[in-house]
Amino acid sequence: MRRLRLGVWLASLAGGLSGCSAILQDAGPSQCPAVRIDGDFPGGNIIVEEIIADRVRLRQDIRDTGGWWFYWCFRVHSAAGRTLTFEFTDRNPIGVRGPAVSADGGGTWFWLGAEAVEGASFTYTFPAGAEDVRFAFAVPYVETNLWAFLDTHLRPFRQAKAGHPHLRVDKLCDSRKGRRVELVRLGRLDGGAARRVLLTARHHACETMASFALEGLMHSVLTDEDLAWLREEVEFFIVPFVDKDGVEDGDQGKSRTPRDHNRDYDKESIYPEVRALRLQVPAWSEGRLRFSLDMHCPYLGGGRSEKVFLVGQDNDYLWQLLTEFSAILESLPPTGLPYRAADNLPFGKEWNTAERRIEGKSNSVWAGAIPGIVSASTIEIPYANASGTAVTPESARALGMDLAKAIQKFLRACE
Repeated sequence: MRRLRLGVWLASLAGGLSGCSAILQDAGPSQCPAVRIDGDFPGGNIIVEEIIADRVRLRQDIRDTGGWWFYWCFRVHSAAGRTLTFEFTDRNPIGVRGPAVSADGGGTWFWLGAEAVEGASFTYTFPAGAEDVRFAFAVPYVETNLWAFLDTHLRPFRQAKAGHPHLRVDKLCDSRKGRRVELVRLGRLDGGAARRVLLTARHHACETMASFALEGLMHSVLTDEDLAWLREEVEFFIVPFVDKDGVEDGDQGKSRTPRDHNRDYDKESIYPEVRALRLQVPAWSEGRLRFSLDMHCPYLGGGRSEKVFLVGQDNDYLWQLLTEFSAILESLPPTGLPYRAADNLPFGKEWNTAERRIEGKSNSVWAGAIPGIVSASTIEIPYANASGTAVTPESARALGMDLAKAIQKFLRACE
């Protein structure tokens, strides 16, 4: 898990502070003015309202979200040895396994567990000597995580003064705030691949677990001996952070106003990342794009929030091919998170309806119209619990590895 932003050094305020550093003085007898809470780092999001004794009242920053959403991430300094209770004041944004916790400044993470949660609050006892403890709705994943992964694969080739034969990192575009938006090219890179694959993630900035699954997929393509055909015969066009600013700023991203990134594929796109995708992918495809997958995490709560599932389109041909891909994925011995084709969401069911299309065209609908495509879909990967299995960086990466195996089998079956 990873980062936050919105600094808050507790100062006795009633209204709360966000987007800055502020000191909050305890209002009760167990005063400890050295305790500091902030989210002023990549991926951070919190507003602290007040601290009374050992109870912190706080809420997630909705910012430009059109409605309620649940992402939050913050860190606590100088609370070693104390037991604090964190109470959320804007509904209950705590997942089924409690908060994700890092006691080493964001290096490693674990689920605190439901037993530490009571309603919309959780309690934590800080270890002795703990200087930087972080809490998040789900394990964070930002630019530094992506580059840590990429560097493990690129570094040996740099040291040998050679280029990686199956991995190259380019720039898709610059974000609205001037950040570099990474474009990862994977597989056969000489332009001769007869089959091409588009992978995207983080149209909604807060959907972090999708990034771990994407990382596992990329790792498997690069290293798995059984995927040599995929590595040598297929070219991948991958955008890990479609909403790059939102990822780094710690935004919700979902239902962003005036529209979110995954409703920006209609008429004139307002986001540079989506404009670049709409311009570059059809030209790169040259009629050879066969498979597109947009990676997401589902809504907190409800029957689907704890299942891995694929989302169908209003297109009988694409739905039929998606059911074939689903059967392949389900047939694999799961190494990560469990998947059942019966959990897929067909078009016309629940929220996957024509009425929702009025909000704007999604990535998968746009990709499904590119000439040559045989499968264009969205996958939803739970934040914390998948059919009883804990969602962790490791289990999400393993799901990505399963996806890579299924993609190879599917593309070969479509020859």
